[in-house]
Amino acid sequence: MNIASRDLRAFLALATERNFTRAAAACHLSQPAFSALVQQLEENLGVRLFERSTRHVALSQEGEEFERSARRVLAELDALVSGMRERAARERGRVSIALLPSLAADWLPKVLAGFHTAYPGIEIEVADVLSEACIERVRGGRFDFALAATRAETPELRAETFCGDNFHLVYPVGHPLGQLRKPRPRDVAAWPFIHLSRTSSVRQYLDAATHPQPLRAVLEVEQLATVAGMVQAGLGVSIVPALTLYQFRSPELEIRPVRWPGLTRRIYLVRRRDRGLSPAAQGLYDWVMAHRPPEEQSRPRV
Repeated sequence: MNIASRDLRAFLALATERNFTRAAAACHLSQPAFSALVQQLEENLGVRLFERSTRHVALSQEGEEFERSARRVLAELDALVSGMRERAARERGRVSIALLPSLAADWLPKVLAGFHTAYPGIEIEVADVLSEACIERVRGGRFDFALAATRAETPELRAETFCGDNFHLVYPVGHPLGQLRKPRPRDVAAWPFIHLSRTSSVRQYLDAATHPQPLRAVLEVEQLATVAGMVQAGLGVSIVPALTLYQFRSPELEIRPVRWPGLTRRIYLVRRRDRGLSPAAQGLYDWVMAHRPPEEQSRPRV
């Protein structure tokens, strides 16, 4: 017995329409060809699926039982074909992601390595830029989505929480701040401070959390690697997010968490509202969402 999906679809069309002419049109067949298809199905099964008259078509008792099974089988087949097509589409294509340098340097490489192993045919473009530049790349349609520290919730863009990023105080080993159980903003403000530029999300979070207590900035730099070098040289102290701590792990530095109100950086996944993701982009989206950094990126020893 050889029953094809075409046979099942023809049967279900007639079961729905209860009219040979309409059912044949729905299957894009001539009425004689459609009638022959249904008759052949009944002969293959050895049962009568429909009760026919010149004015009426109705399912027989066997036809009603067969209808339930046919709908289930076709639903499972359609789901299987759809899944295989989606997987095939994810095996090729191109996706672009813009994200903060702090995520791109330490968290992203291992995540992308795993994704590349699973989907080696997908080309990936990465832009490691600050939040505003991340969002502009998505708004302009040049990138599929972004990971930024700005909640870009606009008529054009939608944002969903990706992860949280706590802050840590870094200073040279033996620094007096290490003797304090819970350093407060005024304690840190008593020492020279190495700041990031005012355009960075780190600086904006710090300024908001320490207001109205200003930190005593002696240097303002663009890169976290520069901050690490300056602190290690004894030129000042700094406060940085947990996602950047890989640059500060040194036997010459001490790291400790800072629990000040409002001092938790939120990272958002930003994408356009007016377009869906391609299969390749959806694949990377699902992958990064499944491999998000933990809320507490690390618990360094003082």
